[in-house]
Amino acid sequence: MPFKRAHSRLFIPPHPQPLPATRERARGEGRGAPTAARKSSRGEGRDTVLTAFAIITDGLVYAAYLFIVAIGLTLIFGVMKILNVAHGSFYAFGAYGAATAVGIYADAGWPAAAGFLLMIVFAMAIGVVIGLVLERGLLRLVYGRDEVVVVLVTYAVFLILEDVIRLIWGAQSYPAFQPMVSAGSIEVGDLVLSNYDILLVAIAALIAALAWWALRFTRYGRVLTTVIFDRETAAAFGINVTVVYTVTFIIGAALGAVGGAVMAPKISVTLGIGVEVIVLAFAVVAIGGMGSIEGALVGALIVGLCRAAAVHLAPQIELFVIYGVMALVLVVRPYGLFVRAQPRKI
Repeated sequence: MPFKRAHSRLFIPPHPQPLPATRERARGEGRGAPTAARKSSRGEGRDTVLTAFAIITDGLVYAAYLFIVAIGLTLIFGVMKILNVAHGSFYAFGAYGAATAVGIYADAGWPAAAGFLLMIVFAMAIGVVIGLVLERGLLRLVYGRDEVVVVLVTYAVFLILEDVIRLIWGAQSYPAFQPMVSAGSIEVGDLVLSNYDILLVAIAALIAALAWWALRFTRYGRVLTTVIFDRETAAAFGINVTVVYTVTFIIGAALGAVGGAVMAPKISVTLGIGVEVIVLAFAVVAIGGMGSIEGALVGALIVGLCRAAAVHLAPQIELFVIYGVMALVLVVRPYGLFVRAQPRKI
C-alpha cells in the first residue's frame, strides 16, 4: 500500500494537463500578450513622433507670422526709440488691403500666383503711404520727447486708425481664403501640411536673410547701425538722421502690413485683429530684445514653439504660456536675450 501511494504520487501530476487544443490556445495567448504590448508601445511611439512633428510645424508657421510683424516693430524701436503701438494698425490695414486684393483678382479670374503678388504689393503700398504720412505729419513732432508721451501718441494714432478702418471697410468680416485653398496641401506621413504655410515660413526666412544681408553688406545698413549706436555721432559725421528715420519707419510700416497680408487667408479679417497682434509682437520683441532683429527671430521661434506645444499638449494654458515664457526670460535677462543693459544718457 505505501508503494502504491508512492506510485500514485509519481504518475499523477499535481495539476491536470490541458487538452491539445487548449495547449495550443495557451501557447497562442502566451505569444499574443507580449505582441499586443509591443504593438501598443509602437503605437504610442508613433503618436509621440507625430505629435512632436505637428508641434514643430505649427510652431514654425506661427513663428513665421510673428517674426514678419515683429521685425518691423523692433526695427522702428532700434533706430527711432519709439515703442509704436500703432504697429497693430499697420497689420490690420495690410490684412484688409489683402482681402480687397483677393476680391479683385477672384472676380477677375486671375491665376493664384498673380493674386498672391497683388496681395503683397497692395499691402506694401498701404504700409508705405501710412508710414510716410504718420512719420512726416505727426511723429517727427515728438522726437526727443519723453518715452511715455511718444507711447501715448502712438496709442492715440492706433485708436484713430481703427476708426478709419471702420469708415473704409465697415464692421463686417472679410474672408480671403482663396490663396490658401489654391495653394493646396501635401501629406507627410499621417500629417497634412498646407503649401501656403510652407510658403509663409519661406517668406519669413527670406525676410530674415535679406535683413541680415542689408545690415551688414549695404551702405544703408551701415548707416542704420551707426544711427542705432549713437544718433548725435551719426549726425556729426554728416548722416541725415531725418531721412534715416523716415525710411526706417516706412520699412517698418510696410513689414507690418505685409504680415497682415500673408495672414489674411488664414484668418477672418475683422475689426480688432490689430489689438491681439500688437500684444504678441511686444511679447516677441521683449523676449528677443528691443531693437534686435536676431532677437525678434529667436523670440518668434520661442513663442511659436511654446504656443504650439501648449495647443497640442495642454490647451488650457495656451494663452498663459506666451506671457509666462516672456516673464521667465525677463527675470533672467531684463533687457531681452540679445540686448545688453546700457546706461541711460543724462
